[in-house]
Amino acid sequence: MKEIVRAAVAIIVVCIVLFITNDYLGKSANNAGSDTVTVFNWGEYIDPELINQFEEETGYRVVYETFDSNEAMMTKIEQGGTSYDIAVPSEYAIEKMKENDLLLPIDPSKLPNLQNVDPYFLDLPFDPKNEFSIPYFWGTVGIVYNPSLLEGQTFESWDNLWDPSLEGKVLLVDGAREVIGMGLNSLGYSLNSTDENELQSALEKLQGLTPNVKAIIGDEVTQLMVNEEAAVALTWSGQAADMMWENEKLDYSVPEEGSNLWFDNMVIPKTSANVDGAHAFINFMLDAEVAAQNADYVGYSTPNTAAMEIMDEEVIADERFYPTEEARDNLEVYKNLGLEMLGHYNELFLKFKMGDN
Repeated sequence: MKEIVRAAVAIIVVCIVLFITNDYLGKSANNAGSDTVTVFNWGEYIDPELINQFEEETGYRVVYETFDSNEAMMTKIEQGGTSYDIAVPSEYAIEKMKENDLLLPIDPSKLPNLQNVDPYFLDLPFDPKNEFSIPYFWGTVGIVYNPSLLEGQTFESWDNLWDPSLEGKVLLVDGAREVIGMGLNSLGYSLNSTDENELQSALEKLQGLTPNVKAIIGDEVTQLMVNEEAAVALTWSGQAADMMWENEKLDYSVPEEGSNLWFDNMVIPKTSANVDGAHAFINFMLDAEVAAQNADYVGYSTPNTAAMEIMDEEVIADERFYPTEEARDNLEVYKNLGLEMLGHYNELFLKFKMGDN
């Protein structure tokens, strides 16, 4: 009987200790949140010096993590576990995060630097009145190519990628929306099409591109193009700008049939433990000098007009990366097609990659 009593007392003591420890850790986590800003961003998508500058100017400590796809980012935020204060999703992902109640509203009164953003990039259909997101970078999907490795080909049209002389020379990004969208655009269809006949036609056309495809890859495309191990690649404008910085032989084109106009915006996930710190970080990134430095480092197009006023004129005058508003009218923003249709796009893309007919 004494042994049973001792065991019961021991269990009670352990439970009390565990409760006190858990309570202490919980309070510690909450206190840490008040002076820490946890940022979840794409890889190589900020000048590291700016993180140090933000910490010095505000007293906040930044915890910085990266993701490689909108889907991976959303999954981790949905699972919880980490109190992300800032995330940087693309437009269609913002729509989905709103639908799934994963975002906190933005308080514009805490963002005096919001006035620096070009109104063209505000109040867009994926987030009317910017209730949940603030512009970070924008760009296009197009073709980067090396004229010195080609036989005079240019890429005013998507159809140029199907030229038989390009056999084994074309790199494609490993993205269903980008590749299926390219196929749709090449046929004059919307890259947001949900019409099954149009989607099957796009797949059939893409299957005809297979002989020209050298590889379907991720970030490795940059070094392959820079090192002249490939001649042509489907890529994003900022990635193309990075390549062109390292190899001046390269050029970039957005085909005339149209392409993707994308936006990455800063949001405050519902997991945030430091909403004030999140607003401070967003406002800091909207500062003209900060945004200009960040754009110079990252290579993507900034929506910050105040930053553009102090950037290199040659950079912002380059219509390959800062297309005119008229040129942008021929581009489309990815829409949130819903889980079922997005899954179908992925299935079609997998068929293309596997070479299934």
